[in-house]
Amino acid sequence: MNQLFCRNTIHSIHAMVARFSLRAVASGFCLLLLWLVQARAGWAQDWLKTGTGLGVERPRIAVPEFKASNQDPRNSELLKTFNDTLWNDLSNAGIFEMVSKSFYPLGQIGTPGDVKFESWNSPPPNSAFLVFGNLAANGNNQIVQGWLYDAKNVQSPQVLAKQYTDAANTQGARVIAHKFADEIIFRLGGGVNGIAETQIYYVSSRGGRKEIWAMDYDGANQHPVTTLGTISLSPHISPDGSRLAFSSFTGAGWEIRMFSFDLNRLVQFPRFGGTNLSPSWSPDGSRLAFSSSRSGDPEIYVVDQSGGNLHRITNSRGPDVSPVWNRKTGSEIAWVSGRTGLPQIYSMGSDGTNVQAVTDQGYAVSPAWSPNGQFLVFSWMRHYGPGAPGAQDIYIMDVASKQWVQLTHDGGRNDFPAWAPDGRHIIFQSNRSGSLQIWSMLADGSNQKQLTNSGSNSEPDWSWK
Repeated sequence: MNQLFCRNTIHSIHAMVARFSLRAVASGFCLLLLWLVQARAGWAQDWLKTGTGLGVERPRIAVPEFKASNQDPRNSELLKTFNDTLWNDLSNAGIFEMVSKSFYPLGQIGTPGDVKFESWNSPPPNSAFLVFGNLAANGNNQIVQGWLYDAKNVQSPQVLAKQYTDAANTQGARVIAHKFADEIIFRLGGGVNGIAETQIYYVSSRGGRKEIWAMDYDGANQHPVTTLGTISLSPHISPDGSRLAFSSFTGAGWEIRMFSFDLNRLVQFPRFGGTNLSPSWSPDGSRLAFSSSRSGDPEIYVVDQSGGNLHRITNSRGPDVSPVWNRKTGSEIAWVSGRTGLPQIYSMGSDGTNVQAVTDQGYAVSPAWSPNGQFLVFSWMRHYGPGAPGAQDIYIMDVASKQWVQLTHDGGRNDFPAWAPDGRHIIFQSNRSGSLQIWSMLADGSNQKQLTNSGSNSEPDWSWK
C-alpha cells in the first residue's frame, strides 16, 4: 500500500488521530487494508480451487519406469515413449504430488511380486500410491500390463490392474499410456475423466493462410484438419466429436462451415448472408449459436445442427458476437456485446430473455463456460485506454457471486480461453513468447505451458471428451 494513499486516508479520520500517534494510525490502517486484501485473495482462491476440484489434498504417487518383459529389441524405444508419456500425463493432471525419481529405491518393478512395500510407503518416497508394470513387443503388437497400488494398504493394495494391446510403434505406446493414465486419474480424481485422450482444435497461420489444425492435449501430433487455402477461424468441435463447425472466408463472404470427421470432408451447411462468425454448440449437440450481420448489425442467432430453424435472439445497437452455451444446463448463453460502448460480457437465456451484464468495466471478450456451469473464463483488460495500466489477461469468474480471480499476469496479450472437459485445465492464446501460440494451464492459473511453437497459432477449442 503506497504512502500517499495511507496519508490521504489518515487525514479523514481525525478522531483516531486525537487518540493515537500519526505513525501508529498509518501503520495500523495500512496493515488492516493489507489484511483485507489478503483475506479476499485467500477466500477467492478457496472457492476457485473447490469449484475446479484442485483444492483437495494431493496424494503422493510414485511412477517407476515400466520394465521390459521379453528381449525384443524394439522394447527400449517403446518403453521410453510409454514411460515419458505416462509420467507427463499424471503430472499434468494437477491432482497428484509426484514423488521425485531421486527418492526411488533401486531396482525395477515389473510385476506385483517385485513390490517391496516398505521401500515405497516409508520416507524418503513415502508414497501413498504406486504405479508400475511391464511392456513387451510381440510381432506387430505391444502388450502392456499395469497396476495401481495403494502403497499404505499392504494387506489389500490393488486398486487397478489393466492390460492393453496396440500396434508396436511409438504412437501405440502413447495411446496405451494415455489410456492407463486416464484410468488412474478417474479412480483417484473423484470420478472425473482424465483428458489424456482429448484433442485441441485451433487456427494455424502459415504462408499467409489460416487453416484449422488439431493436436493431442499435450501438444503432440499437430496436423491440419482443413486445407481450404483461405482464412478459417473460430473452430468449435461438437459434443460427440463427430463434426467441427468454424467460420471461413468464401467468395460470398464469411460463412459457417461444417467438417465431418466421419466422412473426413466438408459437408453442406446453409449460407445465411452477411458476415457469420463464432459458431458454438449447445451441450446436447442439437443447436448452434453464432453471430451474423445478415440483418445489418451483428446479432446472435440460433439454428438447428443442420442449419434449419434460424431465429434471432438479440436485438440491440452495437455488435453482438462470440456466443457460448452454459455447458451444464444448455439453457443460458454468454456473449460479447458493444451495446454500451466498449465490449462487455453478458448472459441471457438461450431464447434471448433475462439479459444480464457480467462485466461493466474495461474491455472484456472471449467468454467460455466451465463444464460444471459454475464459472466463466474470459479475456479482460480491466483498465482500458491510452496510458492505462495492465494488460490483456485471462480471468475466471464465479457466475453466481461475480467474484473473479486473475489467472495470467501481464505476460503479453492473452485471449480465447477454452476449458478442458475435466474442468481443471484451460487453454488460451498468448504472444508472451514473441509470437502468437497456444498455451495451457490449470484452472487456478498455475502450471502454464506452451503447446505450439511453429507458425502463428490461435483460437483454441478443447474437445468435450
